[in-house]
Amino acid sequence: MKQIWTISKRELQSFFDSLMAYIMLIAFLGFSGFFTWLYGQDVFFVKQASLQSFFGIAYWTLFFFIPALTMRLFAEENRSGTIELLLTKPVTDWQVVLGKFLSTFLLIIIALALTLPYYITVAYLGPIDHGAVWSGYLGLVLMSAAYISIGIFASSITNNQIVSFLLALFLGIFFQIIFTMLAGNLSGTFGEILNFLSVSTHFESISRGVIDSKDLIFFLSFVFLGLILTEANVAKKRL
Repeated sequence: MKQIWTISKRELQSFFDSLMAYIMLIAFLGFSGFFTWLYGQDVFFVKQASLQSFFGIAYWTLFFFIPALTMRLFAEENRSGTIELLLTKPVTDWQVVLGKFLSTFLLIIIALALTLPYYITVAYLGPIDHGAVWSGYLGLVLMSAAYISIGIFASSITNNQIVSFLLALFLGIFFQIIFTMLAGNLSGTFGEILNFLSVSTHFESISRGVIDSKDLIFFLSFVFLGLILTEANVAKKRL
């Protein structure tokens, strides 16, 4: 655990040293705040003490931001050759993968924590369903973990950050959009399978306040598979 935390702190510090963390946090808070309070289906438009407008915009904002955060985690080290140096240290492949995963996950947690004033403000405006709010945050956390696992997998198979970003985005589009569209046009077992593979289906269920074991299993399995594939790519570099 100490090695994982050391790697995670190093990567998290590199986010702030490169200004990536500040840019991401400011942009995320700017986008989410604008659409939550000022534009479109904002809080005042729906006339309800609800954060559903925030969860809706955060869902899409994080979808695009996470590949930008993960694109350099392995790709830059593959390009510079420092990944081989890292693997000569007394750390396992899993510790490297989990450390890099945790660094991005913690940055997302920080970003979401900074939006808690939205929750407090809306709660002052009227009666709010606290369970639905916390379920919505849980949905964002689980969705973010899933896309981080895709992002680091994409980063682990290339030494080009742009390729890593586009690959992560391309893979994410299937789970975010395409499977949902196909499931809506198909019936039977195949349609049910595609619907189950859709991140949107599980996120919407959780964000409505319905925490079902199948949704939790989906996200946890998604993360585990992404980490397994990333670890397999890292292990190849030891050979």
